[in-house]
Amino acid sequence: MAQLIYIIEDDTALRRELAHLLELSGYRAAACEGDFARAADEALAARPDCIVLDLKLPGADGHSICRDLRAKSRVPIIMLTSSESEFDEVMAMNLGADDYVVKPYRPAVLLAHIQAQLRRASAGPAPRLALTHKGVTLNIGEASVTFQGRTAELTRNELRILQTLMKNPGVVVSRSDIMCALWESDAFIDDNTLTVNVNRLRKTLGRIGVPDDFLITRRGQGYAV
Repeated sequence: MAQLIYIIEDDTALRRELAHLLELSGYRAAACEGDFARAADEALAARPDCIVLDLKLPGADGHSICRDLRAKSRVPIIMLTSSESEFDEVMAMNLGADDYVVKPYRPAVLLAHIQAQLRRASAGPAPRLALTHKGVTLNIGEASVTFQGRTAELTRNELRILQTLMKNPGVVVSRSDIMCALWESDAFIDDNTLTVNVNRLRKTLGRIGVPDDFLITRRGQGYAV
């Protein structure tokens, strides 16, 4: 059966256009068309393979919907919005969004984002494997990180970034290489999206006491641990 993409978008014309685009590309499409305050529950009830979520909705807040979705599911969430505010993007990523696409979107670009998220989600659980560096242990199979007895869960993007860096300890990994590890390409990815994800990983590590200098930024080069 074709994969289901669930659309949470209040613009009727845009919603229908996106559903048509998805169906032409071989997906099934479903959408919330009524009470956006119940959008999270309706989306999860549809058991979608990916959710495309507008940020600004009547009677509801896209950030709150994203938070509610992530609290109950690990389904890929792509924020689709007309807002170019860095704050909105950072907030969305911090609440668990996997990707962020700004309107007006190019159909080929949006499809590339959706396809990348679906490939990652269908890859299945990671093997039971742990990487340790400077007292930080990455539990790949459990998508968690541990330091001095404290543990934090990681989002998909946080896991991919930390795994890529910890597989290459002491080596500066280029931003392009990290973006390819995250999205299998850097062709359609806004460079700022990677920065947002790295900053979110820093905060997660900081919550369990990992020193600030564990994850190092090399300006113009990339990142290292």
